[in-house]
Amino acid sequence: MKYRGGLQLGTASRTTIFRILKAVGYFTSYSHAGRFYTLRHIPKFDRLGLWSWRGIGFSSHGTLRATLIFLIERSEAGQTHGELQRQLGLRVHDTLRSLVQEGIITRERFEDIYLYLSADPKKATAQRAARMLHIPSSAAVVPPDPLLVIDILAEVIHHPREDAAAIAARLQAAGRIVTAKQVDEVFRSYSVKKTARLRWPRSRA
Repeated sequence: MKYRGGLQLGTASRTTIFRILKAVGYFTSYSHAGRFYTLRHIPKFDRLGLWSWRGIGFSSHGTLRATLIFLIERSEAGQTHGELQRQLGLRVHDTLRSLVQEGIITRERFEDIYLYLSADPKKATAQRAARMLHIPSSAAVVPPDPLLVIDILAEVIHHPREDAAAIAARLQAAGRIVTAKQVDEVFRSYSVKKTARLRWPRSRA
């Protein structure tokens, strides 16, 4: 339910609407900047405390911040942004960055991406160890999709002297899910040297 002048409850008073909602109990969406509300008895939350209606996300934990903290703290092996994005249905880079800056969670580089961990050092160590067990040393590189290939090559053109790790970091900062290994695979496929010069196929015209 979204507040629209109080027509649903027969009143135009925003204060009255929220007094009624508070009395019966409600949840605010963690997505869409918290603009949507649902009565407490309506959501059927999953095991993570998440519920979605027409693309609008709600959490039994309340806000997006509280939900991210819960998901990271309860995780056996920490969480990557990609994993959190798939669970929540939206990008959460800014919120994660804020939580890290405030010391509420921690993060570190792992397999060319950021891994978000508990702020408790002992728990973070256990999460890191569990993540290591989940990642085979010989794991195959997943080829990037065509649109991501275009983005990688565009970054190479704009930053011709950066290596695969730097290009991957730029794309990750922009919200793309990519690893340095995938970027390196594109480098090999398109004959991009480590100086990041492209060898474009010669025209036969």
